[in-house]
Amino acid sequence: MYRKELYVLDGDKPRRAVIRNYTQSDFFELIQIQAESFPPPYPSEQWWNQEQLTNHVTLFPEGAICVEIDGVLAGSMTALMVSFDPAHPEHSWGEVTDEGYIRNHNPHGDTLYIVDLCIRPRHRKLGLGQLMMQAMYELVVHKGLKRLLGGGRMPGYGRHADTLTPQQYLEKIVSGELKDPVISFLMRCGRTPVQAVSNYLEDKESHNCAALMEWKNPFQNH
Repeated sequence: MYRKELYVLDGDKPRRAVIRNYTQSDFFELIQIQAESFPPPYPSEQWWNQEQLTNHVTLFPEGAICVEIDGVLAGSMTALMVSFDPAHPEHSWGEVTDEGYIRNHNPHGDTLYIVDLCIRPRHRKLGLGQLMMQAMYELVVHKGLKRLLGGGRMPGYGRHADTLTPQQYLEKIVSGELKDPVISFLMRCGRTPVQAVSNYLEDKESHNCAALMEWKNPFQNH
């Protein structure tokens, strides 16, 4: 199981952080974090539920991580293993994650797929998302997988949907002509775009589109 202790800077003040696997005792707080991060009118039935979280810690506990700040749970990140065919990249979030239940987790897969990343609003300026992403990269290397993969929302796309296709929008982010809060964040974390996909997840801001974002294991031959 995974545990890392370090400090993060809150302004100039160091604060103690622990990144570890989450367990059943964390479920209540994990659901509270979802409620704080996705308040109404976001539908509460789309927050994590007990069955989903139980599957995460039962089917693939290594892929269920959280971060504490000064002993307070501040965020979580969840993944499963899948077999990914780069020649056929199109898929939806629901298909690849089993709607978040991960009953399709494949312990013999070659790809670590990110299901979810969630940080409490009051902790979002501490770089915790990048720290948990780094923990997932370490898991990719530890298990000898080919890559980490996941779909990133494109919340800025809605402002350009009349003039750009999703792929064109993604290319303009990569070229530096546009910025997107999610895709630009994932690029800062070391992820690289594979391609834009349509009908990935119901998301009005992104027009239901997402960018597949990859991190390749640098110790594997490509």
